[in-house]
Amino acid sequence: GDEVITVPFSFYATVGAAARLRARARFVDIDPTTFNLDPESLRRTLHHLPAEQRARTRALIPVHLYGQAAEMKPILELATEFNLAVIEDAAQALGADYGGRRLGSLGRVGCFSFYPTKNLGGYGDGGLLTTNEAALAAKLRSLRAHGIAGRKYYHALVGMNSRLDELQAAVLRVKFRYLEAWTRARQERAARYDELFRQAGLVEKEKAYPDAQQPVVLPGRAANRTHVFNQYVIRAHDRDRLKTFLGEEGIGTEIYYPLALHLQECFADWGGRAGDFPEAERATREVLALPMYPELTDEQQRTVVDAIARFYSRSPARPIALTAVHRQD
Repeated sequence: GDEVITVPFSFYATVGAAARLRARARFVDIDPTTFNLDPESLRRTLHHLPAEQRARTRALIPVHLYGQAAEMKPILELATEFNLAVIEDAAQALGADYGGRRLGSLGRVGCFSFYPTKNLGGYGDGGLLTTNEAALAAKLRSLRAHGIAGRKYYHALVGMNSRLDELQAAVLRVKFRYLEAWTRARQERAARYDELFRQAGLVEKEKAYPDAQQPVVLPGRAANRTHVFNQYVIRAHDRDRLKTFLGEEGIGTEIYYPLALHLQECFADWGGRAGDFPEAERATREVLALPMYPELTDEQQRTVVDAIARFYSRSPARPIALTAVHRQD
């Protein structure tokens, strides 16, 4: 019966965690530039909640999508005003910061993912929680191991088997040494993409949305934070046909995410309708993740941008030596 506030533009797990506890998500729309929770929408939502619903609202989950922090200062201020626990969904943002502080240290709990395609990926599934509260940390350690606290086979809580296994830990310990270098490489390749798109005439000025005249909008970088580019996501005019075209050219792309959470079948009983969150819904129609990983070469990036330019007829058709590009799964 409790409620948590979060965004409708994220991976299912952001909301699934609450739903499994029989809580309900109350959605707030996103900022069109960063794709993260819009503080003004959050402010309006909180100040217009009826007293009964306000009493049931327990937590706030900002998502640091694609590797860039949400606007945490006003979010934390509103959380304090309304007595809400802040749980950071930093699954895509390991190593990013906001105002000089690493994500995962700003809220009560930070949640990270070691899924293989993440900036720090394991050999399989895995994750990590962070907190600055010793008592909460002890409770989380107990919950991850069937609720055992102290003695083996004595269960203080109803927990689960959610421990990071030794193989994943061994892989991650080795890879962790390279994370900062990989992050810098991703940032350099993001800047290179930006440059190539401008050289191709696909981007001429800063815009929020693409159109036929300027068919590509580059990833926005907000002030006072770093972007670690778990994904490099453009907004694209005629996105679905572009994705098909790139696939035919041997260039893997992905849509993160094609359907907003309030419209998912599994949450239908929450009453979400098309049009409820226009920014999130527009993003599902326009976003496209391009190949992004530390070893991406200049030639591969040029191949990607040249193909996009040909799709929009911004450069003459010509044969291009295609290089296999890592698929974003």
